[in-house]
Amino acid sequence: MDGAGLPEVRSTCAYCGVGCGVLLRADGAGGLAVRGDPDHPANYGRLCSKGMALGETVGLEHRLLSPRVFGRNTNWDDALQLVANRFSDAIANHGPDSVAFYVSGQLLTEDYYVANKLMKGFIGSANIDTNSRLCMASTVAGHKRAFGTDTVPGTYEDLDQADLVVLVGSNLAWCHPVLYQRVLAARQARGTKIVVIDPRRTASCDQADLHLALKPGSDIALFNRLLTRIYEGEHTAPEFLDRTVGFRDAINAAQQDDPAVTGLSADRIEAFCDLWINTDRVVTIFSQGVNQSSSGTDKVNAILNCHLATGRIGREGMGPFSVTGQPNAMGGREVGGLANMLACHLDIENADHRDAVQRFWNAPTMVERPGLKAVDLFRAVDEGQIKALWIIHTNPAATMPDADHVRKAIASCPFTVVGDLTDRTDTARLADVLLPAAGWAEKSGTVTNSDRTISRQRAVLPAPGQARADWDILAEVGRRMGWKTSFNYESPAEIFREHAALSSIAKSFGKDFDISEYAEIDDDEYAELFPVQWPVTARATGGRFFGDGQFFHTDGKARFVPVAHRPPEAETSARYPFLLNTGRMRDQWHTMTRSGLSPRLSAHLAEPFVEVNPEDAGRLDLCPADLVEINSSVGQGVFRIYITDAVAPGHVFAPIHWTGETAPSARVDAIVPSVTDPISGQPETKATAVSIRRMKAAWYGFAVSTKAISPPIEYWATARTEGGYRTELAGKHVVENWVSTARDWFGVPDATAISTEDPARGSFRIALKEGSRLVAALFVFAKPEALMRDYLATLPEVAPQLVLSGRAPLDSEDVGPTICSCFGVGLKSIIRAIQAERLVSVDEIGETIQAGTNCGSCRPELAELVSVHSPKLDKKSKCYQKA
Repeated sequence: MDGAGLPEVRSTCAYCGVGCGVLLRADGAGGLAVRGDPDHPANYGRLCSKGMALGETVGLEHRLLSPRVFGRNTNWDDALQLVANRFSDAIANHGPDSVAFYVSGQLLTEDYYVANKLMKGFIGSANIDTNSRLCMASTVAGHKRAFGTDTVPGTYEDLDQADLVVLVGSNLAWCHPVLYQRVLAARQARGTKIVVIDPRRTASCDQADLHLALKPGSDIALFNRLLTRIYEGEHTAPEFLDRTVGFRDAINAAQQDDPAVTGLSADRIEAFCDLWINTDRVVTIFSQGVNQSSSGTDKVNAILNCHLATGRIGREGMGPFSVTGQPNAMGGREVGGLANMLACHLDIENADHRDAVQRFWNAPTMVERPGLKAVDLFRAVDEGQIKALWIIHTNPAATMPDADHVRKAIASCPFTVVGDLTDRTDTARLADVLLPAAGWAEKSGTVTNSDRTISRQRAVLPAPGQARADWDILAEVGRRMGWKTSFNYESPAEIFREHAALSSIAKSFGKDFDISEYAEIDDDEYAELFPVQWPVTARATGGRFFGDGQFFHTDGKARFVPVAHRPPEAETSARYPFLLNTGRMRDQWHTMTRSGLSPRLSAHLAEPFVEVNPEDAGRLDLCPADLVEINSSVGQGVFRIYITDAVAPGHVFAPIHWTGETAPSARVDAIVPSVTDPISGQPETKATAVSIRRMKAAWYGFAVSTKAISPPIEYWATARTEGGYRTELAGKHVVENWVSTARDWFGVPDATAISTEDPARGSFRIALKEGSRLVAALFVFAKPEALMRDYLATLPEVAPQLVLSGRAPLDSEDVGPTICSCFGVGLKSIIRAIQAERLVSVDEIGETIQAGTNCGSCRPELAELVSVHSPKLDKKSKCYQKA
């Protein structure tokens, strides 16, 4: 079947917290067509490169298809009974705090709800935390301190209506491209100005009116200067201040900070303050650069203080705005997914809240205190306090700070369960029990995006093999542990109704989260549920919070929080003279278990890298394409160097996405120590003291193959291609027989080898074929060598003799590495178009070859290519006038 007769199904994208609507059409053969939903209020039909490539990520090649116990496939009955028995035994012998769940923003709200109900209301422990602890915990803590509850005040419409958008620690152009396009549309329509506050020059700086490249961790000092200017210039909103507490203490603290610690000139700081103060409609967007810090919560409150002082909150086009990293980070917060929360934004520390939830759930053993936050949870695993651990849809052996230590802790746990789509993750390989879960496009439920919009995620593909929905797996274990009635769910709609009913209790305690209108929603209404922003009550739906000056502390007033600059705990030294910043790439997601399946997404930046300033590279005698070793106090990694002035001298940047499955020596979180914010428990991942030195390699290599490889060498990094895999390699030891070694690495001991060798220059080229089919090719050199890698990655449909040249035939076009992932346009194609058509703008590139016309996240790269490769034009020429 080609799917032409199958209906399109409305659902939600599986990636970031923007929560874009998608229309899915199955092809009847396991494939999926994906396009943006023009009616969804988050994106109105627009998708980024990752969203457009979702259809390429639904294959079964890497799927876990049956339960597995101690390495052997089994049935659900035996697997779940073992899980229930081992958790029950641990609780009976060591108490409820001897077990733990570690879950994920990849869960749907209904899954999250059942997990928290089981742990906090029936097992009786709060040892359930989520990878959102690594993402947004500081925002949650900052919101609660200021507002009384974890409330996002504004909506995406504020981005359309703002006259100034300030991006703080947010590379919106790459991490939330659809929102960035809304900001650029506002810029074009109303002249909205953009300020970027980030130590690193990112793609978001391309359209910025001002980039403040402050020193890492100095955001508080900058916003304290802004607060001081607001106060001293009498720019406060007196009537709004009457609805707050603590303004004088916040001002006193702010006046003590020295803005010079930012490293910014006084003129640039004052220019920012003038722009912020003199623009009424200001939206301050903040993300991981704020949250992932040992002072992240204070940074959040420094931003909130400025908006509270001016009353710029809860009204059109203004307010602080936290953008989340995962598709259901917000939904997890709503059901109490963090170890220090109860469902519906209720508080564990509040006895009345606990009693109300216990009565509602008819729970036997209600939790009485917060549980272990992520870093402390895995420390407790390592120390033997946790006897049974259940990890769901996340990969802490790769993503937690000090990841090697976490990996050892998981391996030492007496009983570990992992529920996931695949067994090919660093964490899944450590599990005693693997449970196959239904994935995106196979399961139904709801997610909540960054502006509180609840959207349906709907199944359009059958769950493969024995895979089951997470809520179903969790509920079955709850029943087998003895709580049959309380977990006797038959559908996600039933769970959603219960969640909605509980929210009415939260509302009675004066909390913000209220979807009580859905307490009686029937299955058909749930099936047709259209995106809706909470709160959803009989009286009101959606909208902004706090414009009326009503907050959720017991006195109804907001709290100013006095904060002061605290530098990152990491201090550079002679041994570790650089500060390492980490973050995301444009086309990849988390640990690439989904996005890495797409050849199109893997073609942009196919290898782990570290950005190093030219001054530092020169001082260390490093050259482009060198491999470098990065060492910290807890670990080390190997990365390809990328020399750029996007980072300041003394600072380096590396992306987070590679794991033991794709580049075992380039796992960033193995380098980052377990330093956390004392309030939120969120780890610091933006400032790690490191050293850098060239890796002394005996040889460098590049390979293409039909199957993945994992050679026993010091460095390799692999990425998907249309025909298989491409792999960069390097080793410290001389290889005596390259043909034999290649056969061994590629798993083809009987393959025919065609090779050319120049031992004097350290050059070896080997093509391996089975019959007439090329299965692998390996290129080895004494130093990093330029090859037409992106042409070679189109193999194996090429004659082996042609492969060994390492170059495209004259009659074949080499498009170069992908720049525009949305339309698959390569670097060399873009350069040829610029030169041949005499293009002088990014828009002209788009008109000619489509690049940059969808999500726009490649436009900064396109602009750079225009500046370098566009022919010089006479000012009187037609092209110049057009530009």
